[in-house]
Amino acid sequence: MEGDCHYLEGNLNAKRRVNYVKTLLKQIGLEPERVRMFNMSSAMGKKWAEAVTEMDETVRKLGASPLRKKERLP
Repeated sequence: MEGDCHYLEGNLNAKRRVNYVKTLLKQIGLEPERVRMFNMSSAMGKKWAEAVTEMDETVRKLGASPLRKKERLP
Protein backbone atom coordinates (compact mmCIF):
# COMPACT_ATOMS: atom_id res chain seq x y z
CA MET A 1 0.00 0.00 0.00
CA GLU A 2 1.12 3.59 -0.46
CA GLY A 3 3.90 4.44 1.97
CA ASP A 4 4.16 0.81 3.09
CA CYS A 5 6.74 -0.56 0.68
CA HIS A 6 9.35 -3.28 1.10
CA TYR A 7 11.79 -0.81 -0.48
CA LEU A 8 10.89 1.86 2.10
CA GLU A 9 9.86 4.73 -0.18
CA GLY A 10 9.76 2.80 -3.44
CA ASN A 11 6.09 3.26 -4.16
CA LEU A 12 6.24 6.94 -3.25
CA ASN A 13 9.11 7.39 -5.72
CA ALA A 14 7.14 5.45 -8.31
CA LYS A 15 4.10 7.68 -7.76
CA ARG A 16 6.23 10.77 -8.35
CA ARG A 17 7.61 9.23 -11.54
CA VAL A 18 4.16 8.26 -12.81
CA ASN A 19 2.94 11.82 -12.26
CA TYR A 20 5.98 13.12 -14.14
CA VAL A 21 5.32 10.76 -17.05
CA LYS A 22 1.73 12.01 -17.16
CA THR A 23 2.95 15.60 -17.56
CA LEU A 24 5.35 14.51 -20.32
CA LEU A 25 2.56 12.68 -22.16
CA LYS A 26 0.36 15.75 -22.00
CA GLN A 27 3.20 17.92 -23.34
CA ILE A 28 3.65 15.69 -26.40
CA GLY A 29 -0.06 15.49 -27.13
CA LEU A 30 -1.00 12.16 -25.59
CA GLU A 31 -3.63 11.51 -22.97
CA PRO A 32 -2.16 11.23 -19.46
CA GLU A 33 -4.81 8.58 -18.74
CA ARG A 34 -2.60 6.13 -20.66
CA VAL A 35 -0.52 5.77 -17.48
CA ARG A 36 -1.82 5.03 -14.03
CA MET A 37 -0.42 3.62 -10.83
CA PHE A 38 -2.22 1.13 -8.63
CA ASN A 39 -1.07 0.33 -5.08
CA MET A 40 -1.68 -3.19 -3.86
CA SER A 41 0.04 -6.06 -2.14
CA SER A 42 1.08 -9.30 -3.78
CA ALA A 43 -1.84 -11.00 -2.05
CA MET A 44 -4.42 -8.92 -3.90
CA GLY A 45 -4.77 -11.03 -7.03
CA LYS A 46 -8.40 -10.13 -7.67
CA LYS A 47 -7.73 -6.41 -7.31
CA TRP A 48 -4.74 -6.72 -9.67
CA ALA A 49 -6.91 -8.44 -12.30
CA GLU A 50 -9.51 -5.67 -11.94
CA ALA A 51 -6.81 -3.00 -12.36
CA VAL A 52 -5.49 -4.70 -15.50
CA THR A 53 -9.00 -4.92 -16.94
CA GLU A 54 -9.66 -1.27 -16.10
CA MET A 55 -6.46 -0.08 -17.78
CA ASP A 56 -7.10 -2.28 -20.81
CA GLU A 57 -10.56 -0.73 -21.23
CA THR A 58 -9.16 2.79 -20.79
CA VAL A 59 -6.43 2.34 -23.39
CA ARG A 60 -8.81 0.66 -25.85
CA LYS A 61 -11.21 3.62 -25.54
CA LEU A 62 -8.38 6.07 -26.15
CA GLY A 63 -7.30 4.12 -29.21
CA ALA A 64 -3.92 3.83 -30.84
CA SER A 65 -1.33 6.48 -30.20
CA PRO A 66 -1.57 9.29 -32.73
CA LEU A 67 2.23 9.42 -32.59
CA ARG A 68 2.60 5.84 -33.76
CA LYS A 69 3.93 5.45 -37.27
CA LYS A 70 1.35 3.99 -39.58
CA GLU A 71 2.29 0.81 -41.39
CA ARG A 72 3.04 1.38 -45.02
CA LEU A 73 1.35 -0.73 -47.63
CA PRO A 74 3.66 -2.48 -50.12
